[in-house]
Amino acid sequence: MTLTRRDAMALCGTLLAGCAAPRRLFFAAHAEELVARALDGLDRARLLDTHVHVVGVGAGGTGCYINEEMTSPLHPVKVAQLGFYATASGMWDLRDADEQYIRRLRQLARMSGLGRFMIIAFAQFHDENGRPRPEHTEFHTPNRYVLDLAQLGRDVFLPVISVHPYDPHALQLLDEGHARGAVAVKWLPNAMGIDPGSPRCDAFYARMRSLALPLITHAGEERAVDAADRQELGNPLRLRRPLEAGVKVIVAHCAGLGESLDLDEPERTRTRKRSFDLFLRLFTDPRHERLLFADISAMVQVNRSGAPLREILKREELHARLVNGSDYPLPAIGLVIRTEQLAARGYLEGGDVQVLNAIRDENPLLFDFVLKRRLRIRDGKRTFRLANSVFTAPPGLFPGG
Repeated sequence: MTLTRRDAMALCGTLLAGCAAPRRLFFAAHAEELVARALDGLDRARLLDTHVHVVGVGAGGTGCYINEEMTSPLHPVKVAQLGFYATASGMWDLRDADEQYIRRLRQLARMSGLGRFMIIAFAQFHDENGRPRPEHTEFHTPNRYVLDLAQLGRDVFLPVISVHPYDPHALQLLDEGHARGAVAVKWLPNAMGIDPGSPRCDAFYARMRSLALPLITHAGEERAVDAADRQELGNPLRLRRPLEAGVKVIVAHCAGLGESLDLDEPERTRTRKRSFDLFLRLFTDPRHERLLFADISAMVQVNRSGAPLREILKREELHARLVNGSDYPLPAIGLVIRTEQLAARGYLEGGDVQVLNAIRDENPLLFDFVLKRRLRIRDGKRTFRLANSVFTAPPGLFPGG
């Protein structure tokens, strides 16, 4: 079902209703137009956001937790970081934070009218012996919690489990998650202590393939979550192993940040290259065309919106294997995604900036979607934008899809 212009106007009217101030009324009218254009030509029933985080502090018995350093005065930077995340996601009282987070997320998802959202669990760091190490884990969101949330909100949520392959119960956890409707597995190797290129993952990959569960995995440098000295685990070339095992892999953020060792060079003379360039080498290898995908989450953030975003926009032949992801709650934080910077770099029309910011004030999920639909880059006489297909579920990528 394609969303009509009338539907889009009604949606914006709901989001920005009751605006008494002339400024808000002005922006409401312009937001209507931007949302209508963003939805033009898309099948609303197939809209999909593949990258939505669920976090909590364990209030209400959810099993979530955050590292105690996040609330310690001895770590003021981490305390400030938690403050930004909490404010952006509607967590005003840590005694009820988990319910506040999911209540706001559910409301934003339904009000956005943007189809379905894949909500992500987050595994703990495990040591080489497969033991969870909470002291090295910045935050943890259990599979059970995410699966329960998805069951209660089937109209908007799809569950993504997170299973550490070194866990001695990993295969059982995969089976249990799949039986309860999980549509993918999420890793952040740098933060979780996972080497995707290790032979010890082979049994895990074999089970993933048999269950037709794709792997959504961070690649490149990680800065939002503490990764200590484990950044090389995010090397895109380490993903050859799951690909060679027949697992479908979705590279988060197109590996658009940092540098990694070029593992294709002789070991003694290896040099560091942009992780994004190593990702492109993998992505353009014809052997991986049916298995390797990437999401565009976080690519509009301040520290990521340079050359990789420009190149992804211009490489139209790659768009069929790109999927959208918001990386919520980060779109709610103005310091993380600066529309003014994107306009200065030529990605947005200057007149879009204040209107997009007004949409963000009402619904960060809708803001992220409209922003990415407005992105463009000019090269000579040509203008490049993300293809419509990026924002809808690719057939066959996820179970049942």
